[in-house]
Amino acid sequence: MITIEMHKVSLGYNRRAVLQDVDLRAKPGEIVGLIGPNGCGKSTMIRALSRIISPFSGRILVDGQDITRLSRQQLAHLIGVVPQMPLLPSAFTAFEIVLMGRNPHLGFLQYEGPKEIAITWQAMEKTGTQSLAERRVSELSGGEIQGLLIARVLAQETKAILLDEPTANLDIGRQVEILGLIRNLCSDKNMTVLAALHDLNLAAQYCDRLIMLNEGRIYAEGTPWEVINERNIAEVYGAGNSVYSHPVNGLPCVLLKADNGRLPGPADIGKKDFNSG
Repeated sequence: MITIEMHKVSLGYNRRAVLQDVDLRAKPGEIVGLIGPNGCGKSTMIRALSRIISPFSGRILVDGQDITRLSRQQLAHLIGVVPQMPLLPSAFTAFEIVLMGRNPHLGFLQYEGPKEIAITWQAMEKTGTQSLAERRVSELSGGEIQGLLIARVLAQETKAILLDEPTANLDIGRQVEILGLIRNLCSDKNMTVLAALHDLNLAAQYCDRLIMLNEGRIYAEGTPWEVINERNIAEVYGAGNSVYSHPVNGLPCVLLKADNGRLPGPADIGKKDFNSG
């Protein structure tokens, strides 16, 4: 099991900083959620942890090792990534996409054997994507492709997973299903999970700890109740809101307040019906 750390890390593109002096620690057995408005640096942080971009300054450690000293294959044995906007070969079948998750475990010019085939099918079974196996990427919806990306990272059998908007393009049922699967993997296999999420309610329900980013820095960090409150949401997102306790598990739930006039509620509907009668 591994720990992922950032120490005084600054990140950005073309010499323009997006995040500055960020400290982060994600440990085995917990899901850490990255939240914040568009452009705050959630995806940038995921890219840095997967070595797509390099920090301007600071250090990133994976399992106590500086990420720059790990080969691509070594890193792929430790961390699996579910990107937000993947570039996938349109002619590949769904099964072939998931099978790609086994590449880090193969030697030079080594072909996939029965073990790789079996692990791939298991990953597709867990994610409910077996029915897509023979269909080509060009024939799939965004939600179906997202399911394949989750399956691919499961087939990779890493000790940590980075997810960039894992519920994008998924309907509400699939969102709960996929995040529940990640939650169980994290608990059962003591995995380290870092997920960039837009939906604050999903983040509160499934993450052990949240990091709220804003204006290039960590604005708030802690448990869902410590981070998701009316003041933080108003300051960071600029949205009127009310935060309530979930009636079943007590976790925070966010309701936004419309700023385009009062929307009709049950009382208004009842009044309208009465007056019209």
